[in-house]
Amino acid sequence: MTSEVLRKLLVAGVAVAALSVGACKKAEAPAAASDVTAASDTGVSDASSVAASDAASDAK
Repeated sequence: MTSEVLRKLLVAGVAVAALSVGACKKAEAPAAASDVTAASDTGVSDASSVAASDAASDAK
């Protein structure tokens, strides 16, 4: 049972971190930025928007 609780806390912490990173994300990156950076920023943004929409639907 302890491992289940710790796993749930870890997942919740990762979700909060993803939302924080998404909320604090800078606007657009300059055109000279590498494709790897742009791709990783998009992944974080997508993950935080999915988590935010899930939270909003749960709040209703």
